[in-house]
Amino acid sequence: MRNRIKNVTSKVISNFWAKLEQVSFDFIFKNGKVERLTHEVYGRNDGVAILLYNPSTKKVILSKQFRIPMYVAGVKNGFSIEVVGGAIDENESPETTVIRETKEEVGYHFSKLKKVATVFLSPGLMKEQVHLYVAEYNDDDKIDKGGGLASENEEIEVLEISFLEALQMIENKDIIDARTIMLLQYVQVKKLLS
Repeated sequence: MRNRIKNVTSKVISNFWAKLEQVSFDFIFKNGKVERLTHEVYGRNDGVAILLYNPSTKKVILSKQFRIPMYVAGVKNGFSIEVVGGAIDENESPETTVIRETKEEVGYHFSKLKKVATVFLSPGLMKEQVHLYVAEYNDDDKIDKGGGLASENEEIEVLEISFLEALQMIENKDIIDARTIMLLQYVQVKKLLS
């Protein structure tokens, strides 16, 4: 199959927090027609997300924090209940990032990390890939209060709730973050808390 994308050009529209590019290219359709298309692509570094679950208590660790895109969309006053997550820093592995973010956001350490998948959350616009993980925790794994970093203007509420309550929160639309829904459903499908 021949290359169906030719003459790709890119123009940076904004590079404030992440890069917004306007990408133009010639796309060759299956019928041979060639069309010049332009799309916007947004993104920064790839990211990670992790769901901590406790097999003994059947609880999970989630966080609640303010998200300006949700606020602008008029959803939940901008507050999101979600798994721990964050951007991968330069020269940092996804595994190192998920350990760092878990300590910063919720104050936990864990010993056994399981990779679930690497996904695009909005492939029509975002170039960011998110590495999804799960890990077991217990009460002894709490090493810090969490809450995020003041230097990054984070104010994160740590939530420890029952797994069944978390699943109900999906039904009630209290949890609407895609990463969180995917990881909670992964734990459910794999029967990690049954």
